[in-house]
Amino acid sequence: AHFDSHLEIVKQKKVLRSVIESCTEAITTAYDDPEDVQIFLDQVEQQVLEIREGAESGTEENITDTVKAVMKSFEEFLAGDRGTTGLKTGYAELDRMSNGLKPTEMFVIAARPSMGKTSFMMNLVEHIVVDQNIPSMVFSCEMGTEQIVQRLVFSRAKFPYAKLQSGYQPSKADLERIKRASLEISNCKLFIDDTASISINDLRAKARRKHRDEGIGLIAIDYLQLMRSTSRQASNSREREIAEISAGLKAIAKELNIPVIVLAQLNRGPEGRTGSSLGVPRMSDLRESGSIEQDADMVGLLYRKAYYLENAEEKEEDDGESELVLAKNRNGATGNIALTFIPPLMRFETRDFRPEPS
Repeated sequence: AHFDSHLEIVKQKKVLRSVIESCTEAITTAYDDPEDVQIFLDQVEQQVLEIREGAESGTEENITDTVKAVMKSFEEFLAGDRGTTGLKTGYAELDRMSNGLKPTEMFVIAARPSMGKTSFMMNLVEHIVVDQNIPSMVFSCEMGTEQIVQRLVFSRAKFPYAKLQSGYQPSKADLERIKRASLEISNCKLFIDDTASISINDLRAKARRKHRDEGIGLIAIDYLQLMRSTSRQASNSREREIAEISAGLKAIAKELNIPVIVLAQLNRGPEGRTGSSLGVPRMSDLRESGSIEQDADMVGLLYRKAYYLENAEEKEEDDGESELVLAKNRNGATGNIALTFIPPLMRFETRDFRPEPS
């Protein structure tokens, strides 16, 4: 008759025992003077959060339940339910190839400077946080919060904000769109952290807290090479530091069970290519470490041919033709996704693919 109350007592005692064990281990390690205090602090925080999560719901999954879930998805697929399983990006071809941004996956978007990778990332974030109402968090090491929100509002309103500097007066329709966009952005659950050169440990701690308190379903980082690692090994090697950051971001995606979008810089490799390969990026161009392409589940290389054209007339005729080269997709197809970049609006739109004449 009293089984449920006795079971609750056992659960509470288990939590208390876990706290004692975790704190005892932390105290012992602290007295031993750990080599890297920041990493030690991160481990202590993770252990405490694991106790909380374990108290709220079981952390271990029975393999039988997992197999059932896999087979259910398979049966739904065979029955014709082939919709996107992850978060929709707003780009039909990218959704088709990736099946959406799925939990635990890291999507790296890499490009040379001025290709519009921040705009593309924010277009994805906008579609997820506003149109799908998924709480999200953006870590911006390059731009301030006000700049990011300004981009979001005017990009969503499809109003060329830069024209205001030349004396352009918005029409009544423009003002209505801006007002509507500002209300939509202000009502969504988007959290922005603009800490410059944030460390991977600080980012992980902030992401954990937001995930616990607000239930964020997506993290976006701009950009990887502006982050830092505080470990002693990383202080001696930039390649080692980038590798630690990359592995840390992938670990966050797995720990919080959400997708992570990461921007990254490419080296100067595309500048050295000519002919039909003019400026075309490759995964090997990822700057400072090959570990990024190893850790990533998807790698998208953003490319605009007009950026490399030397003829002024050809540049003026640029229609914004762009491509996202999906060079790696661990769970799907790879290939080129045709886009159009509209610089005044800071937006990428879907473009019908037009093959070049042979």
